[in-house]
Order: sequence, then structure tokens, then C-alpha cells
Amino acid sequence: MRSLDESKEILYVIRTLDVLMGSGVGLEAAIHSISQGGYGIISKDFSNLMDNINKGKPLERELRDLLKKAETDGYKRVINTMLNNVTQNTDIIETLRKQGERMEETRTEAVKEYIEELGGVPETLLSIGMIGPIILSIVGLIPQLMDGGIPGMGNVEQGTIMSVVNMGLFLTLLGMVMIGLKAHTKDPGL
Repeated sequence: MRSLDESKEILYVIRTLDVLMGSGVGLEAAIHSISQGGYGIISKDFSNLMDNINKGKPLERELRDLLKKAETDGYKRVINTMLNNVTQNTDIIETLRKQGERMEETRTEAVKEYIEELGGVPETLLSIGMIGPIILSIVGLIPQLMDGGIPGMGNVEQGTIMSVVNMGLFLTLLGMVMIGLKAHTKDPGL
């Protein structure tokens, strides 16, 4: 769950850091701004980091501890960029912009793949949802249409046929739910 939350929020965090630091706000102030909320688990991490800094712990050590907790590559890269800025005074703004651009490209590709994978789902659901009940209703009418019984099966009672129809409707509904779940599990979570 943590990694999903990190991957959802990291691009927004990068953009916020870029805007704040690009307008002259320092790294600690930018971290404090993000810690105020709105960025899920990253806000919680930054809030804990700011609490520890306010207790007198060094920013470098807190960033190293946070780097160990991070699960996604994007979040680790951002923390590592901040750490490099603290230890080596690198150009954090330009690095964050490049990371943001790469993440945007990756997300765009993931969304395109998701859309392509979902291309046939509406048609499949429509086919199953429309054709299945029509066929099953015809099956339900067979005993009434075939007064003398079904060839090869003899006389089949209406209750038996209705049980088959009801089971078929249930399986149709179950199939539609499974297709929907399959589509939902392919969601890139962005």
C-alpha cells in the first residue's frame, strides 16, 4: 500500500518542490510545506522528518533514514536528490525538473498501455451481458416449444430447465464481474 501511495503522489511532490524552490524557498521550508498535508504518505514522512529536525537532528541523517523507508524508485530518487543537495550543494531544481519529466513520460506510457488493454472490454461485457441472457431465455422456452420432449433427452421438466437457466444467468453475471475485476486490476493506479 505504501508503494502505491508513493507512486501516486511523488510527481505532485516533485512539481511542488520545483515551484517552491524555483521561487526562492529553501529546501527545509519546501519540505515543511509538503509536510503540511495533501500528499499522502509522503506528507507523513516529511512531517516526521521536520519533527526530528526541530528536535535538533541533522537534515542529512533524517534524509538518509527516509531513504531507507522509501519503497519506490521515484521517491528514492527525490530523497537522494535532496540528500545530494544537502551534502554537495547540487542544482536541485534542474534535477527535480528532469526527474519530473521522466516520471510524466512513464505515467503517460502506463496510461496508454492501460487504455489499449481495455479496448475490448466494453465489447466483451456487452456481448456477454446481451447474448447470454437471450440464449438462456430461449433454452428456458425449449420444453414449451418441444411438446413431445427433446430428441435424445426425452421429456425434460420445466423446473430442471429453469435451474439450468438460473445457473446460466448466474455464470453470466459472474463472468461479467470477473472481466470487470480483470480490468480493474490492470489499473496503473495513477
